[in-house]
Amino acid sequence: MLDKLAELEKRYEELTRRLSDPEVIGDPQELEKTARAHAELEPAVLAYRELRRVEEELEATGAMLEEQLEPELRELAKDELQSLKERAEELRAQLRRLLLPKDPNDDKNIIVEIRAGTGGEEAALFAADLFRMYSRYAEERRWRVELLSSHPTELGGFKEVIFMIHGKGAYSRLKYESGVHRVQRVPETEAQGRIHTSTATVAVLPEAEEVDVEISPEDLRIDVFRSGGKGGQSVNTTDSAVRITHLPTGIVVTCQDERSQLQNREKAMRVLRARLLDMKRRAREEELAAARRSQVGTGDRSERIRTYNFPQGRVTDHRIGLTLYKLNEFLDGDLDEAIDALAAAEQAEQLAQMEAGR
Repeated sequence: MLDKLAELEKRYEELTRRLSDPEVIGDPQELEKTARAHAELEPAVLAYRELRRVEEELEATGAMLEEQLEPELRELAKDELQSLKERAEELRAQLRRLLLPKDPNDDKNIIVEIRAGTGGEEAALFAADLFRMYSRYAEERRWRVELLSSHPTELGGFKEVIFMIHGKGAYSRLKYESGVHRVQRVPETEAQGRIHTSTATVAVLPEAEEVDVEISPEDLRIDVFRSGGKGGQSVNTTDSAVRITHLPTGIVVTCQDERSQLQNREKAMRVLRARLLDMKRRAREEELAAARRSQVGTGDRSERIRTYNFPQGRVTDHRIGLTLYKLNEFLDGDLDEAIDALAAAEQAEQLAQMEAGR
């Protein structure tokens, strides 16, 4: 670990020099790239330098204890030695976390797909609750939500809703949300007060740039048709809805929320690119099966990850056994406690794998 840290420090110092290079300063794109790389390395380098300083003090304090000291000074030196040992261990643990491989998608925008599962209209209403929950979470973090496609129901639910969240680090925070979400509550339409169980599936996909996924025009079949359902004036009078089929994989994406065929096509292509990137990522991770042995689960759409129990006012995340009795706040976008716990569990698993691989 120390050899790797020494290499990172050299790279950090090189980037520091480049930040004052007139050629770099004169090139906005290069300056931004250099500053971003410098900022990414800084936490590890500063912790490494602090560890070296603490280790030097440890050595000096240990040498003092070998000398003839007054009893009072010896006790002070012993206390200082213990304090320095604890600080050194904290720094080593921090550095191990900082050196864990970073998910290259963490800083990306995301496309979120929510679909009603079992439970009929109640499942569609729950899908709408989840859409609102993630929208409120994004709002709290000053991220922007863009609706890409939706299939609303008469009672205000969604059979399916696809939306994009624009914000730095969106994937790093919400990537743990993929899976089956289960709700237990008494539906408004239930006359006898019985609790029903319904589900909705959530898929969180990092936004894919054109360079991430190559799509040949020959691999696409594009159909246009007249939009249906709610949508206001003109929604049913023009062939503005777009359905794109990716022939090699059979993936089908439909967008009809915009009045412009061009806008619907552009949104559908964004969803298609994200799904293809997700397919590539999953294929790669299946090859690296050991990396999937994680406490936070696989993120598979078929895996039940969380239960929202209204009678008890609780939310339970089944992957890490976390239960929070703050259901209303949670559905209002207060997700950080659960997300932080999931991130910590993933980090602990990665650290255990790193230690085992030594």
